[in-house]
Amino acid sequence: MVSPNAGHSRYEHSIGVMLLVRTLGGSLKEQVASLLHDVSHTAFSHVIDYVLKQKGEDYHEQIFEEVIAKSTIPSILSNYGFSTSVLEYPGYTLLDMPLPALCADRIDYTIRDLYHFGLIDIVEIHNFLNELGVQDGKIGVKSEKAASWITGKYLQLNNEYFRKPEHIFANTRVSELIALGLDKGVIVLSDLWRDDPAVLSMIKSDPHLNVELEKIKGLDGFKSFSDSGSGIVFKERTLEPMLINAT
Repeated sequence: MVSPNAGHSRYEHSIGVMLLVRTLGGSLKEQVASLLHDVSHTAFSHVIDYVLKQKGEDYHEQIFEEVIAKSTIPSILSNYGFSTSVLEYPGYTLLDMPLPALCADRIDYTIRDLYHFGLIDIVEIHNFLNELGVQDGKIGVKSEKAASWITGKYLQLNNEYFRKPEHIFANTRVSELIALGLDKGVIVLSDLWRDDPAVLSMIKSDPHLNVELEKIKGLDGFKSFSDSGSGIVFKERTLEPMLINAT
């Protein structure tokens, strides 16, 4: 709504994570888990964490097994000789690692967001990807220069993208709008398992909610919101990439 050029999706992110895991030598099981790791995100993604007061920003993780079970994914996996146990990935260290380590998920969303937000170009991306390697099953970089680059860019992404005042305004206001829609019965919680356009269509069907939606698009009230502060407490996010042997 407020950054139209940054319209990339979790679908392409998920494919990107899978391809990165494949490139770095991950098993077929880890590639499958990578492709499906974000499948339980609701419409508007982490905005729903605001709606449901989930301070850990992990509602999608709480409903992951339920979403999988209610989908066609188990039967599709079965067709290829897998069970849903392939998605239980505590040991998939290429896919996921806690901060401040690198992992395929974190690398992909970082460079993808930076690229779509116009903060890096494709040459920088390829230069960085060529610096990646794996040591003891974990992702690292081959040089101090690459470590410094991704650390700085990750900080820039958090400061200029995730914490951009217009984004905070839109996320906060949309969360309030969805909460109001839930209170009015215009939408129900299960509707949030659908995609953004479907939920937006429901919101637009209510005249009052539609007026409030248009205000968000026009940044109506942004100045007073920005002056008063959002009250959102952000998790501290820093990277400390592992340096690996360049051989």
